[in-house]
Amino acid sequence: MRFSLSEFKPTLFFLSKFIGLYLVASLLYGFYITSYSPRPDPMTSWISETTAAALTFFGWPVTTHNHLHDATCSLWFEGRGILAVYEGCNGLNTIIIFAAFMVAFGPLNRSLLWFLPLGILIIIVMNILRIALLFVVSEYIPQAMYFTHKYLFTAFLYGVIFLLWLWWIWKFARKNASAE
Repeated sequence: MRFSLSEFKPTLFFLSKFIGLYLVASLLYGFYITSYSPRPDPMTSWISETTAAALTFFGWPVTTHNHLHDATCSLWFEGRGILAVYEGCNGLNTIIIFAAFMVAFGPLNRSLLWFLPLGILIIIVMNILRIALLFVVSEYIPQAMYFTHKYLFTAFLYGVIFLLWLWWIWKFARKNASAE
């Protein structure tokens, strides 16, 4: 059985675009994060503040405190720091993965221009929900914190991204491909 490179050309083209976009965006993200060092970046602060506002709305009067010498924001409840939100928790890396896939899968058209911001908004909302649930776990079931943070809620967020990709492929990308 012989394989020719032309058989794999679309896959290789997709992978090279995805990896290239991901690397470039990750480098830019790294510059963004380090430009605020040692303090938390604005996105981490905003995600923390929005999570605190959501928790306050649902009955937990939560405040945030940005650390001056650490890229962390803390969620405080009843005078105690309950949860630390690090720069990796701000969701930007998951947004980079989502967007790199979407752009690499292509083509750049009108449906992508509205689906991409919608997907980013969904990821942000789900990340805020993830952090709020981690707050609840940290406050009420601290022994489950490691598992829920490391595995359960991380899988939840990546599952949402995977479902968004599937939605895009089934609903829009296949329709666009059959229209061409």
